[in-house]
Formats: sequence, C-alpha cells, structure tokens
Amino acid sequence: MQAGNAHYRLDTDLPPTVPIFPLEGALLLPGGRMPLNIFEPRYLEMVDEAIAGSRLIGVIQPSLDGARRPDGEPALCNVGCAGRIIALSESGDGRYLISLQGVCRFRIVQELAVKTPFRQCRFAPFLTDLEEDQAEAEIDRPALLKAFRAYLQANDLEADWESVSRAENAMLVNALSMMAPYGPAEKQALLEAADLKTRAETLIAITEMALARENEDFGSSLQ
Repeated sequence: MQAGNAHYRLDTDLPPTVPIFPLEGALLLPGGRMPLNIFEPRYLEMVDEAIAGSRLIGVIQPSLDGARRPDGEPALCNVGCAGRIIALSESGDGRYLISLQGVCRFRIVQELAVKTPFRQCRFAPFLTDLEEDQAEAEIDRPALLKAFRAYLQANDLEADWESVSRAENAMLVNALSMMAPYGPAEKQALLEAADLKTRAETLIAITEMALARENEDFGSSLQ
C-alpha cells in the first residue's frame, strides 16, 4: 500500500500506537482519501504530533450503542482505519485543512492511558489491506453499478460515469462505500467487510434495502 510518499508492506512499517480521531458516520477505507477540517484544540495538537511522527491517524466511529466511558468520552467501535496525512494547509484562523489517505484497517488492542488531550491506542493492523493485488479482485461489477445507478436516479443525483467506468474494482468499491449517504451502522458494516468482494456485496444489499424503503415511503405518501 502506498500513501503519499510512504510505502506500507509489513507490520514493521507501521508504528505500534496510533492517535484516535472518533468520527460518527465517517468511513475511511484503504486507498481512499478523506478531507478533514480540524479546529478543536486537542485535535490540532493531535495533528501536530502526527506530523512530527508517523503521520498516521486512526479514524474510528464512536460505539454504535451510544455507550460512554466514566469520563464522559464515547466508547469506541473495535475496528477503524489508519490514514496517513498526505496534505496539510493552515486556514489562517486557527484551523488545519488536512487530507488523509487510508492505509489499513485496524482492531483496537488496548486504549492507552495518556497525558495528551487526544486518545491513543495500541492496534492490530489488517495486514491484507497492505497487499497491492486487490485492484482487480473479483466483484459483481454489473450488479454494483446497477444498484448505484438506481440509487442516483431515485434521488435525482448525477455521477461522472466516464470516471466510474475507468475505475479499478478496489477504487470503485471503496469510493462508492465512502461517499454513500448511509448511517453509522451501515458504514461500520462496510468497513468491517472481510474482503473487497464482501464489501461490494454489502454495499449492493444496503443500497437495495435503501431503495426498497424509499419505495415504501413513496407508496405510503400516496395513500
């Protein structure tokens, strides 16, 4: 996996710990890019420390059941995605505008007791995400594009179909998963899919269920 100027091939290419950035409803996947507007002081400090070190930040959702720790901070899902800061600019009003490129998913091994205002954890990376042969992994591309086209039509949305047709399978599945306007549970299911084929199948199923709900709501509004 290449992210920016760095190559990640082995677990030794990754640090043992990563700062955590909890984001509800956010989905970062290996190879995908996520723009972020950083303004909270603790996360500004997190970016400073990441830039001075590994440049990696762990994007992870708060626990889907809304649980909180005794200190009021949200409990976390078990699985997130580490992303490398590949671009950073200062806004002039105290914010950072950064771009993360997904490197690999990870499972939290232990959240650390730290003095920094941001949270950190030891993590176990999904090493299969670092393999470079996933671009043409087997997926049902026609079914995926059919579901995607139907969703766009139902919601009066447009897409750059020329770019879609040129995209390799991994880029297509991950880009559609990241941009899909689904909720936290659906995003987590896409993140935790075992492989690219399973993620594509999950995305198709979620999209078909969303279309069915929309059709039911439309039918109910006519009664």
